[in-house]
Amino acid sequence: WAAVDRAAAILDAARATNVPVFLTRFALDPEGRDIGVYARKRAFLQRDDWCLEGTEGAELLPEVGPRPGDIVFVKKKPSAFFGTPLLPMLVDRGVDTVIICGGATSNCVRASVFDSSSYNFRTIVVADAVIDRVEASHEMSLFDMDRQFADVMTLAELFAAAPAGGP
Repeated sequence: WAAVDRAAAILDAARATNVPVFLTRFALDPEGRDIGVYARKRAFLQRDDWCLEGTEGAELLPEVGPRPGDIVFVKKKPSAFFGTPLLPMLVDRGVDTVIICGGATSNCVRASVFDSSSYNFRTIVVADAVIDRVEASHEMSLFDMDRQFADVMTLAELFAAAPAGGP
């Protein structure tokens, strides 16, 4: 839960300085019509609350949002970019840097980082504002992303590096 509080601090700072905030929800059809290859590896549909549209598991935590002005969209795959309007929205707003927080580090965070850097955005992962179910996967993913695709930093480092008046 500490990571959620840190993510909320990042989002609050962004909102306070008019930096655009994009939030994604991972939500699958309860009947499995859009589960795709996930059905081969995960038993999403065997639980009636895990990332299924209309359940608590598919909603954003109240600590992070949404708030007025935030842009929220549903994704069906790990990357926040795949099949969503995120890329054109970032381009339209002249964004050059993407700050990523959330979960899971080795899955959705990592996929979003790869796509963000592939689209030539400076990509920052806030190490203490991302989570994973497996600590080893979390640490290795942070190491790999920092080595190749992103700047991995703590919340304190992010705020220390921010220009005056911005996150």
